Amino acid sequence: MKSIAFVGLDVHKKTIAVAVASNATPRNGAEYRGEILNEPGAVRKLCDRLKREVDELHFCYEAGPCGYELHRQLLALGHACDVVAPSLIPVRTGDRVKTDRRDTILLARLHRAGELTSVWVPDCAHEAMRDLVRARDAAKQSLARSRQHLKSFLLRHGRSRGSRGWTLKYRQWLSDQKFDHPAQQIVLQDHIDAVSDAEVRVKRFDDQIAAFVPDWGLAPVVAALQAMRGIGFLCAVTLVSEIGDFTRFAHPRQLMAYLGLVPSESSSGPRTRRAGITKAGNSRARRILVEGAWTYRMNSRVGRHKVKLLDTLPKMVCDIAWKAQIRLCAKYRKLLARGANAKVVSVAIAREMIGFAWAIACHVQARPASA
Repeated sequence: MKSIAFVGLDVHKKTIAVAVASNATPRNGAEYRGEILNEPGAVRKLCDRLKREVDELHFCYEAGPCGYELHRQLLALGHACDVVAPSLIPVRTGDRVKTDRRDTILLARLHRAGELTSVWVPDCAHEAMRDLVRARDAAKQSLARSRQHLKSFLLRHGRSRGSRGWTLKYRQWLSDQKFDHPAQQIVLQDHIDAVSDAEVRVKRFDDQIAAFVPDWGLAPVVAALQAMRGIGFLCAVTLVSEIGDFTRFAHPRQLMAYLGLVPSESSSGPRTRRAGITKAGNSRARRILVEGAWTYRMNSRVGRHKVKLLDTLPKMVCDIAWKAQIRLCAKYRKLLARGANAKVVSVAIAREMIGFAWAIACHVQARPASA
């Protein structure tokens, strides 16, 4: 019988705690092997030492801030490695003691039992694109904060002007604002400069994303998703970068649950109790979908900005997008007519949106490269 060691790793910035559970040891047994430095050389020595004891090594560690470099190194050394979803690790309710030793032993035991859920690990190119998209999202949040700081400063001094956005007239009004005390004038100008700098940063990220997407392996999926109403270029890039390979979900309901768009439930016996959505999984993709769902409140039609794009896409993709628009626009009106809250309706529409997006992405990814 081939001997296999299931190695649990508790990864930190400087150290890695190690525990081993072999298929030859008792069911609840796992041996703690201490800590090593979180360095490629130390990891290589650990693998060499453990390989002398068994035929195969199966590693696992929790997904976290240390990323996937350890996963890639272990694969390059020829060993199996799973990156585990921390929120799906079985935990005893009454267990109130948490240490690195106990965590690694638990990981090794559960990995041997097959009770851990692995996350999808992107390749280097996909992770680079996702980092760029997330940096752009952080820049947008910084821009929103800078604008709010400026408006709050003006409001404190009785300077308020109703405006739907940062239009040219509103910017001209800002430049006309004068304060008697020079210190307040300095603060005003600093807030305006902060907004301008943040806008330039966002524009720079937009240009970089537009430049890198054509050479990305998932560029066809990005283009196809834009056939749907409520999904533009940046929305499509965000969805694809955050979700990754759509085909890894066997059914769209799995993707809906992955994004936290399904209702939470606490039912027992004859009692059925459902509440709001679970909000599990990727919050960025969920936010993009909910924002895009608002566009379905209007009648079905193909906008002028979509016509040229649709001409370049496969007919099947266009048919799915049009079917989604007819269904979701009708459902939006139907739910509102029943008296449902508009925010609840938007979440319901977003849940079905990702189902149609899954169908489009799977169709595009399943097509051969020469098609």
